[in-house]
Amino acid sequence: MKLTGKILVVDSDKQNLDNLDILLTKLSFKVIRATDGDDALAMIAEHSPDLMLIENVLPSMTGFEVTQVLKKGKEFIEYRDLPIIIMSSVDDPMDKLIGLEMGIEDYIIKPFRFTEVLARIRNVIKHKELVRQLVNRERKLAVVESLTSNLIAFTKHIKFPLTTMKGDLAELSQIEDTKELKSKLVDFIAKFNVEYDRTVALIGSLDDQMTDIENKKNRISQEELSADELDRKLLKRLDAAN
Repeated sequence: MKLTGKILVVDSDKQNLDNLDILLTKLSFKVIRATDGDDALAMIAEHSPDLMLIENVLPSMTGFEVTQVLKKGKEFIEYRDLPIIIMSSVDDPMDKLIGLEMGIEDYIIKPFRFTEVLARIRNVIKHKELVRQLVNRERKLAVVESLTSNLIAFTKHIKFPLTTMKGDLAELSQIEDTKELKSKLVDFIAKFNVEYDRTVALIGSLDDQMTDIENKKNRISQEELSADELDRKLLKRLDAAN
């Protein structure tokens, strides 16, 4: 489980950038820096960060405007789910409400304690990781549902031809004329070969799905953590850095 990642820090104040860079790097995060909105968008496209920590008041574009581009811009559609934390010296509840309605994860008022920033980052990472695990579980359920559907289709498929061929064999056993028996046997063998190929194909598909489910189950089980376990790991890392 990856508890660190790439954080894009956007601030026009070099001192703030340096401080956040040093402290986040100490926590083993990879820090990407930007000083304005245009630069932030370029860094996102280039580095695909896991989270963006952005000052709202910036040259050229505000943090809200950058958020708007990410959430609505067609060229940034793959980054719409990028977690965003806005930093602002404006303590206005309406600004915070606007940001939350736009889709940001949090809104931090300056000046702030770095421990507060860490707590907010921890919550965002926790939420993102739990969402990822939920998506993984949904995918696993989808695979299981697909397998169930195929099993149902297989049982329906195999039942009819087996019943039919059993009847054909009973009919063949009653035929005494050699010529007629030979003709019927040719038809029976052709039908058997067709059903055999179909059945083998279905079994192969089911076997592939079972292998896929087993692989995904093992991988997801290794990656999944409960919310409490995720909290403990994050807090341990944060405590170690303080």
